[in-house]
Amino acid sequence: MQFAKVHLPQGGTACNFRNRCRNAFLGYICQRGGRQRGRERESAADSEHYCPHSMAVATGSLRPWRSVDGKVVMVTGASSGIGWDLCIDLARAGCLVIAAARRTDRLRFLCDEINGWASHASSSPSGDPGSAAVRAVAVKLDVGAKGTEIEAAVQRAWNAFGRIDALLNNAGIRGSVNSPLDWTEENWHSNLSTNLTGSWLVSKYVCRLMRDAKQKGSVINMSSIGGIERGQLPGGLGYAASKTGLNAITKVMALELGVYGIRVNSVAPGLFKSEITAGLMQKEWLNKVMLKTVPLRTYGTLDPALTSLVLYLIHDSSEYVTGNIFIVDAGVTLPGFPIFSSL
Repeated sequence: MQFAKVHLPQGGTACNFRNRCRNAFLGYICQRGGRQRGRERESAADSEHYCPHSMAVATGSLRPWRSVDGKVVMVTGASSGIGWDLCIDLARAGCLVIAAARRTDRLRFLCDEINGWASHASSSPSGDPGSAAVRAVAVKLDVGAKGTEIEAAVQRAWNAFGRIDALLNNAGIRGSVNSPLDWTEENWHSNLSTNLTGSWLVSKYVCRLMRDAKQKGSVINMSSIGGIERGQLPGGLGYAASKTGLNAITKVMALELGVYGIRVNSVAPGLFKSEITAGLMQKEWLNKVMLKTVPLRTYGTLDPALTSLVLYLIHDSSEYVTGNIFIVDAGVTLPGFPIFSSL
């Protein structure tokens, strides 16, 4: 193979020649960009509210996913902890919430609280789920139940508002903390049934309904740093296995459901301040560990650290995002080994 020789201008060097080419190219780009911006200004001049950031103004916000008005979101494990808090945050952002869990008494309390806000903002006399006054509906769901029971619960959830735009698989258990030599089969099956099999079955039946309705959608699996390669937690054999499996399900479903416009992603949170972790956060030893091992030297609150990411994955702004594992942990897993070995 022969290559053509490049003849440099007389009296020049290769370096000077490269600089001239670069400057000419940059000049062309700037000139072209100037013409483009001029056309944008001419187009926007018809509006008396024109400003240099007209594109942002047109969309209403630089962060449009902060508002997800009318999106119907099903949240499993909604009766406590992260699920409870996310239901409230999603409702405040404009979502219609389907709160699903086993403890229906707590779900009713949650939905009454959310619908209480709507009743003040709406004059609609109707009490039907489709009315403006009803923003949240409770559905009894045991993710550890048989597939037929889960399918029936998913159908009730779908019927509540006539569709489901996004599913948040939040239901899960930590299980016992023991050596792999002391784990029982009962504990093992309990972890995998709730954290892995249950999330798959709920996703399966929700996504079937999305597909049959020819409707795009988003599935968000609440995983854990215990399920990623750099974040194994001692004592959590079944938990880590179930969350690692959930991440695998996320990728395979993203690969196969993209043809239907269904996106599937996982969120792997670290330790967050919530109802369940309130007591732990007050432990003196935990704060000492945090100050020595966590890069950001803090633990997050759900809103905005986790809520903003969930809202983004629900919103159409993320329509090009699927098959990802989003780690939200203040950098605690960056060292790649358990924090206990670094003290």
